[in-house]
Amino acid sequence: MPRLLRGGVAIILLAVLTTAMPACNKGVEEPGGYTAASDVDCLPDITLTDQHGNNVSLASLKGKPVLFDFFYTTCPGPCLMLTARMRKIASELGPALGSKVWLVSVTVDPEHDQVQQLADYAKEQAAADTRGWLFLTGTPQQIDEVMARFKLRRQRESDGSVDHVLEFFLVGPDGHQMIQYMASETNPAKIAGDVEQAASGHGLLGSAGVDWHA
Repeated sequence: MPRLLRGGVAIILLAVLTTAMPACNKGVEEPGGYTAASDVDCLPDITLTDQHGNNVSLASLKGKPVLFDFFYTTCPGPCLMLTARMRKIASELGPALGSKVWLVSVTVDPEHDQVQQLADYAKEQAAADTRGWLFLTGTPQQIDEVMARFKLRRQRESDGSVDHVLEFFLVGPDGHQMIQYMASETNPAKIAGDVEQAASGHGLLGSAGVDWHA
């Protein structure tokens, strides 16, 4: 089940995981992915807006695998760490990004994150010119509907900050979710390999068509 963690807890957890990984890994990648939580169409006919002000129908992305994450531009720490991991995945994918696969980052704070905020964030995170990586916003109702496809729900703390989503979601070319990753625990190269395999049309191995082991 996807996990949303509140601000301070998320920062502490990610810091612990990031610190512990080199010591515990010992050259063996720990499983960081697991069976998809949703079997609904995750690429519905919902039109959002990207960091360039273009309208993007999620349904128009079908035909290529899509790796989703959820973030917000004023996030105090976890989102920056996860965006950095997405950037590594983009680098691993190379020319396949945009031509064969998509990366999609959806804001969970659409009340604040409009086109300018998305564009500034993408530029700050060295992702502004990354072909095939979309940063998307929409109305609160649209974002809620998209998140519900992944069994996620937006929540705010009393100080107005938004709870964090700590997972990436791989959606197949048909729009159905294939695998979830605990983003802080899974090697970006492993995720990129899964995305490329999904793009090849060969699918992923294992339970329910998913191989969630590194």
